[in-house]
Amino acid sequence: MDFEIVGEIAVVETIATGHGIRDLRRLRKSYGKGRWRKMKGIARIRLTTGRVRLAELHWYEGHGIGKKEIRRKRYLDDDYETT
Repeated sequence: MDFEIVGEIAVVETIATGHGIRDLRRLRKSYGKGRWRKMKGIARIRLTTGRVRLAELHWYEGHGIGKKEIRRKRYLDDDYETT
């Protein structure tokens, strides 16, 4: 990850479950069997440059396994803060 999540992930939605996930076979091979879901949400992230931005994040979540492969999809703000 080239960012750090600052605070909590809000507005969490399920995008796909079970066989609706294209990478299901790879996820099971890498992390184990579980009830896999592809999720999305919004959070503030701190980039490696120190900028703090509001971004949409996507990740996979398996029951009993947790969040895996968190990715930033797009920025939702125009400006940034430096903290």
